[in-house]
Amino acid sequence: MDRAPSAALQLRQLPPTSSAHPVGEVSFSYKENLIGALLAIFGHLVVSIALNLQKYCHIRLAGSKDPRAYFKTKTWWLGLFLMLLGELGVFASYAFAPLSLIVPLSAVSVIASAIIGIIFIKEKWKPKDFLRRYVLSFVGCGLAIVGTYLLVTFAPNSHEKMTGENITKHLVSWPFLLYMLVEIVLFCLLLYFYKEKNANNIIVILLLVALLGSMTVVTVKAVAGMLVLSIQGNLQLDYPIFYVMFVCMVATAVYQAAFLSQASQMYDSSLIASVGYILSTTIAITAGAVFYLDFIGEDALHICMFALGCLIAFLGVFLITRNRKKAIPFEPYISMDAMPDEGAG
Repeated sequence: MDRAPSAALQLRQLPPTSSAHPVGEVSFSYKENLIGALLAIFGHLVVSIALNLQKYCHIRLAGSKDPRAYFKTKTWWLGLFLMLLGELGVFASYAFAPLSLIVPLSAVSVIASAIIGIIFIKEKWKPKDFLRRYVLSFVGCGLAIVGTYLLVTFAPNSHEKMTGENITKHLVSWPFLLYMLVEIVLFCLLLYFYKEKNANNIIVILLLVALLGSMTVVTVKAVAGMLVLSIQGNLQLDYPIFYVMFVCMVATAVYQAAFLSQASQMYDSSLIASVGYILSTTIAITAGAVFYLDFIGEDALHICMFALGCLIAFLGVFLITRNRKKAIPFEPYISMDAMPDEGAG
């Protein structure tokens, strides 16, 4: 006699299936978004500084009679330390914020490089070239900063725990399997045209990079999330999916670097930076939306504003890199006169 009321009571006590977050969880998710965004911004900024430090070290040694190898200088080792620190910050950011928020924040590297270049670049400009050379770069930096602000403000608030069960569930879901099928077919077609038909167009090469990169960031988020949970006491390293994701992360990153190296031998670095950023960000956000369901439960306004932030950041990066001076072999891009007079170390 009491079974029917008891069953009804149990049904009423079940947690809601809606994707909407409770008030406390929403505030916590925004806090996590902010932590992840700050880690990513810090990481990209430090990596940009590190790369310029190491390049400055190479230039100083090439322009002097110092017989030391670059790896025997303090400046180069400082750059390496900062690069590792920055990469660690970017890696950790994936454990806190949705993939769709972290990926576009790589625009910070472009902004930082542009500012460092404007300060230290060795260029003699005429007044008529100032608008073309510098004002567009400043406008691009402003747009990229506005786009970054919109991305952080209207980013999705998907904060699913990166447990082995959840990652496995997403990995075998039919939307992701369908997405993977399309991506594999597209990758094979592009690779065929690139290898067999000598299609060395920059779009073809950077699409290969972007397709690999989308899998890299998907696996990075899984590995980073499972490591953070393990550090917090919820051990995830005994799940085989962790090692599957780790191997995929390393493999796709290595092949991605190989294609980028080939592209850098044929095209200007500024063109690679702008086109690569747009393609990689677009495909990576798509992969995150399919695999991690980043935008499930988000209202149309947030999605539209997030997309607007991406477009503004894309335009900013394009303007920053559009008129960057092409590198001339053996010409220092940093003026020796602009640097403090100190030893290479």
